[in-house]
Amino acid sequence: MNAVPTGKVKWYDVEKGFGFLSQEEGEDVYVRASALPEGVEGLKAGQKVEFGMAAGRRGPQALSLKVLEPAPSLRGASAQRREPVVRKHTPDELHGMVEDMITLLEAKVQPDLRNGKYPDRKTAQRISEVVRAVARELDS
Repeated sequence: MNAVPTGKVKWYDVEKGFGFLSQEEGEDVYVRASALPEGVEGLKAGQKVEFGMAAGRRGPQALSLKVLEPAPSLRGASAQRREPVVRKHTPDELHGMVEDMITLLEAKVQPDLRNGKYPDRKTAQRISEVVRAVARELDS
C-alpha cells in the first residue's frame, strides 16, 4: 500500500490560483486552485496538507489536496498574553472610511458589473486597497 504524500504549503497566491507544496523528501509540488478541496479558496504558508500527485511536464503536480492542519497563527500563540487593541482610527474616522468605500463601490464597480464586465485593473487595485484598509481596521 502506498502512503499518501504529505507536506507543507510553501506559498500560495490566491489571485493567481496556484502555489507550491514542500515535501519532506523530494522536490516541491505545484498546486493549482482546482486541486483544493471544495470550500477552500486558498492556502497559507506552513499549513500541513496531504495530496495525490502526478508527474507534470515541469515536475510533480498535486491532483487533489486535503488540509490536515490550519495555518500556523501568530494570533493563536499570543492569545494567552492578549495585549490591548490599538486602533489607528476613531469610530468617526472609520465611519467616514466606510462611507467613502461604499460610494467608491457604487460609483466605480457596480456600473461595470451591471454591464457584464469587471472594472479595469487600475480601478480594481485602488478599490481593493481601500477595502483591505477598512478590513484591517475592523479586524484589529
